Amino acid sequence: MEENTSGLTLLGLGAMGTALAHAWLAAGHRLTVWNRTPGRAKQLVGRGARIAPSAAEAVAANRLVVTCLLDDASVGETLDGADLAGRDLVNLTTGTPAQARARAAWAAERGARFLDGGIMAVPPMIGVQEAGAFILYSGSRDLFDEHRDTLAVPAHPVYVGEDAGYAALHDVALLSAMTGMFAGIAHAFALLRREKGISPKEFAPMLAGWLTAMTSSAYGTADQLESGDYTRNVTSNLAMMVEGNATMLRTAEEQGVSAELLTPFMTLMERRLADGYGDEDTTGVIDLILR
Repeated sequence: MEENTSGLTLLGLGAMGTALAHAWLAAGHRLTVWNRTPGRAKQLVGRGARIAPSAAEAVAANRLVVTCLLDDASVGETLDGADLAGRDLVNLTTGTPAQARARAAWAAERGARFLDGGIMAVPPMIGVQEAGAFILYSGSRDLFDEHRDTLAVPAHPVYVGEDAGYAALHDVALLSAMTGMFAGIAHAFALLRREKGISPKEFAPMLAGWLTAMTSSAYGTADQLESGDYTRNVTSNLAMMVEGNATMLRTAEEQGVSAELLTPFMTLMERRLADGYGDEDTTGVIDLILR
């Protein structure tokens, strides 16, 4: 398969890979695809995609090669035997910061420029400009700048640094915050679950609005971390919040709800208070969980 200097190759056609493929094809890009299960690629032929019989031949077809596979191990297995010299490898496979850094070194040893990515979207959001999807990128700045327009097709591209691990680190940090939010939402609905007079659908807008308002606290936390002053612009100090926790715990008990989603964080708050930091807010908890 002859190299195409203006197209791109996509390895991996799971739900996310297929969404990426459709976005690039819709934008008029010449796309070569490969998937371990060939049947998944056939649906794209009618839209203009070329199917490569092997991953190595798919890599040979274009300088820009995008991987969207199961995990980091599958990236190594898929590219084993492919000639990466002179290629621009963009890895959109979910992984850890350490895996991204190791994969960057691995790519450099094989003569390829490398960019790691973290997709902050679900497949239906890909290629839909108004959906708010974005993809984090880290690694070769030159690669990012050269291919920015192509990378912008599926979702807004956000470059976060030369360190190849930074995209994955940002990705997991954002997902970790989301997981904590989901825990809070679950606990809130559990408190109301047995109340016949409270509709979850009627409560949901109030909950969403409250959480949206509270997210602005991230700016205050960032300011305190950078200044080193955890008492800066505190409105509700740790002593007050720990005292308030008792009411939340009593209410959970009254409603027959386990407090296990809340107590780990509350325990850390109590530890920080016991260490004499009652005039701070919760920023100091960050230091408690650093190993």
